Amino acid sequence: MITTRTIRKKNTLRSYQAVIEPFCREFGERTIGKVTPDEILSFLNRLTDGNRPYTKRVRYSQLSCYFNFIRNNIEPESVNPCDTPMIRKLYRQKVESKWEIIEKETIDEIIFRTTKNRNRLLLELMARGGMRVGEVLKLRLKDLQDQKLIIQSPKSGKEREIVFIPQKVADRLRDYAYQACKKPEDRIFPISYEAARMVVLKAGKLVGIHLRPHDLRRHSATYASRSGVPIEIVSKVILRHSTLSMTQRYLGTINDVEAIRWIDNIYA
Repeated sequence: MITTRTIRKKNTLRSYQAVIEPFCREFGERTIGKVTPDEILSFLNRLTDGNRPYTKRVRYSQLSCYFNFIRNNIEPESVNPCDTPMIRKLYRQKVESKWEIIEKETIDEIIFRTTKNRNRLLLELMARGGMRVGEVLKLRLKDLQDQKLIIQSPKSGKEREIVFIPQKVADRLRDYAYQACKKPEDRIFPISYEAARMVVLKAGKLVGIHLRPHDLRRHSATYASRSGVPIEIVSKVILRHSTLSMTQRYLGTINDVEAIRWIDNIYA
């Protein structure tokens, strides 16, 4: 049986082949230890010419992993030619994204001004439940368990995950799902990702902002964190991240005015 994990593994192999096969064609006749950092840099520059920075970092990481594998399993005395300050700086430097916080009042206005029931539920599941847009679109009637939603074959690679949503949202989602679905296997929102993205974009325009689906998921985590929810709960329950560090990158930065407001709220 072909599973999500099997597909992911095959995709990973194809991705590594994109760098390992060209490397072997160019340097296959030479001893690994004789390949210099300058040659590696030249090879990576040619291989990733025209690619996005993210793709360049991935190719560098894959080639570096290849050398580490050889050192750990075949030639313990070999040196990883990717592991030099210059190459690391060129291919591993990453500017941390700083996400703009969308205030709860703005999200509330966006949701309340969205009159179509289907579209409002899409927005609320991302903004109130922290769901990814792809997870929302995969929801089926049989995945509803009152305030618990079952996510089948999630991004984490697990068999399933659970999302918790507010009772009011759960009640309206159940009523809508029973009207929209005829069988337990039916999708509740049988639309494409692009259609869902346009729903979010148009909703943002109602209040004059450029809104993306992931902004809503990020808002759910940021608002929960600012409301005093422990970061462990934000990470493991709302966002369902594997590590706290990943969650911390999600949480938006705050300016001085916002910081003062939160301090005043704490000690009011």
